[in-house]
Amino acid sequence: MRTPSATVATSSDGEGSVRSRSQTQRRKRIVQAAAALASRGGVEAMQMRTVAERAGVALGTLYRYFPSKMDLVVAVVGEEIDLLESSIERRPPGAATPEGRAVDVLMRATRGLMREPELADALIRSLILAEVQTPFGDRMAGLLLRVSGEGLSFEQASEEQRDLAGSLAGIWVHELLEMLRGRRTYDEIQRRIETAASRLLADI
Repeated sequence: MRTPSATVATSSDGEGSVRSRSQTQRRKRIVQAAAALASRGGVEAMQMRTVAERAGVALGTLYRYFPSKMDLVVAVVGEEIDLLESSIERRPPGAATPEGRAVDVLMRATRGLMREPELADALIRSLILAEVQTPFGDRMAGLLLRVSGEGLSFEQASEEQRDLAGSLAGIWVHELLEMLRGRRTYDEIQRRIETAASRLLADI
């Protein structure tokens, strides 16, 4: 037989779990609303009040989750990387070489972002100008290390390996910006990324 205290604890845990799921769903709804606005009007369309209205939350609630627009941009970027990681888990790159696998990932990311060029432009430009610390560089570098080093984690990698993967991610961001400005074609980006990857990741 359950004691009264155990019953209370179970009820409390259940309520906490429901509250946590509700908060997670609300946060996801906010991030999706922000991404939808940015995909049509760039970062300028991500006005906090408009995001709150589209997500169906109070403005104060939005600010509790995301104290600034840049925090919201970072969250949208994180969501995009989550989608990329899920895609890679479902369909890992099949190239035989480390550099080939890294190129596969970066070009897959390019195709995904360019389906929503307004969103891609808003995110990349905002991250370059960001005044807050963003996880974008480390997450992309970690992803490149995992696929090129066959499971090598960011923490396990040497400082040199992290620097090399980070440099390749930085080159990709620059090339993506050039594409958004109309100065690069998809094939030109792929050729440049292949060249950079062959130099930077050959020994990982």
